[in-house]
Amino acid sequence: MMSSLLKEIRPIIKILSKNSKFSLKFTPISQPIQSCLNPCSKYFQIQNPMMVLQFCAFSANSSKFPEYEMPSVTWGVVQGRKEKLVSKVIICDFLKSLGIVPDELENLELPSAVEVMRERVEFLQKLGLSIDDINEYPLMLGCSVRKNMIPVLGYLEKIGIQRSKLGEFVRNYPQVLHASVVVELAPVIKFLRGLDVEKQDIGYVLQKYPELLGFKLEGTMSTSVAYLVSIGVNPRDIGPMVTQYPYFLGMRVGTMIKPLVDYLVSLGLPKKILARMLEKRAYILGYDLEETVKPNVDCLISFGIRKEELPLVIAQYPQILGLPLKAKLSSQQYFFNLKLKIDPEGFAQVIAKMPQIVSLHQHVIMKPVDFLLGRGIPSADVAKMVVKCPQLVALRVELMKNSYYYFKSEMGRPLKELVEFPEYFTYSLESRIKPRYQRLQSKGIRYSLNWFLNCSDQRFQERLEGDFIETETTGPTFCMGGKLHLPSSEILSDEEEESDNEVLYRRTVSL
Repeated sequence: MMSSLLKEIRPIIKILSKNSKFSLKFTPISQPIQSCLNPCSKYFQIQNPMMVLQFCAFSANSSKFPEYEMPSVTWGVVQGRKEKLVSKVIICDFLKSLGIVPDELENLELPSAVEVMRERVEFLQKLGLSIDDINEYPLMLGCSVRKNMIPVLGYLEKIGIQRSKLGEFVRNYPQVLHASVVVELAPVIKFLRGLDVEKQDIGYVLQKYPELLGFKLEGTMSTSVAYLVSIGVNPRDIGPMVTQYPYFLGMRVGTMIKPLVDYLVSLGLPKKILARMLEKRAYILGYDLEETVKPNVDCLISFGIRKEELPLVIAQYPQILGLPLKAKLSSQQYFFNLKLKIDPEGFAQVIAKMPQIVSLHQHVIMKPVDFLLGRGIPSADVAKMVVKCPQLVALRVELMKNSYYYFKSEMGRPLKELVEFPEYFTYSLESRIKPRYQRLQSKGIRYSLNWFLNCSDQRFQERLEGDFIETETTGPTFCMGGKLHLPSSEILSDEEEESDNEVLYRRTVSL
């Protein structure tokens, strides 16, 4: 029988003997089988009733430790049903001794040797997982170190997740250890790259939302992307949106994304502007429609914001949909009434023009206000200035000082003009106020601040070259949901409408 056995394994011996990386070791049958089976050794063991053939791998660089220590591979004697039950009891008792509750492992195929299970536990602990982490998802103990853990972790590190973060990643999404690199993980990465997610951002995206690795490509992810593109989101912006807020890839269109979009459109917000908002603020998709968005819209109305003003408020400050708005509005309204003597009606006008004020710290608001009061402007006039131009309360005092002293020393104008046109402080002194005023001086023209500042460079040039000085008119107005109407009541053509929407968006939305 021994000769037949040697005849069977001779081809294996011949192959291994030609490779200097392997050494062979024979263990006679007289030696107890269990003494030959050492799962924690570096031996690959082949066992039969007559002999145990062991061979181990080594290399010239054996002094260097591998990145992940490759575990042993053991083929033991095939166990019967009774032996399997005995092995499972022994394994469960071992896990209990470590503090691991093995109840969820009853229907799981477990290794036959305690040493193999100990190896799995120790490997997970080296990653940074605690016994409590393992108890949160004990099914990870059913994963082979060699077949599951090492290939998955190696792939995760390859796509950009730092080795020091692997333990945290597994803690957040332990199901990844069951995944196949080729069949499940790699296709998801390819899908993300196809959405223009930068290669260096893949690891960051997965750390934010590791559950992406468990999604089917033809399911929620594809439909979410397709719907957003259908409402006007630029396909090239999908990648940056995923990097900023990958969670929308897991949202169902019919129950989460579409109802939110339909509601915002019903308020009068054009889809084109909504698409631009989502491109820059993808996290808006995560706002709960019933619990957050609708109550916040109702809150704005209750504080005096007219329904026709809602689209402009949302376009300027989309984050307002997700804030604890009632508390913030109540606090700011009380502050404006107490410190600035602005009544609730005036406060509503302030919010309609600059909704970001709901999140502005009160000490920041008071700095520009104190500066204006310090220039001798009555508090009632300062209140009028803030209501007319709320952007004043967000300006840097240093810039306001420079503009004010130029206004007084070089232009020599009365304070009344600043009260009538507080927007003066919002223009750049060096790039707009000085150059335009100097050109007016050279031509001997004296006109209001509004006339020479509140227009484009081209329009200002036309005014200087005109045969007469035109009277002042109001600026363009926009009715959300309609077209842009100029002061002359001329309606822009359809060809110009797209461009004007973009101009409106850049003018109104803070991004």
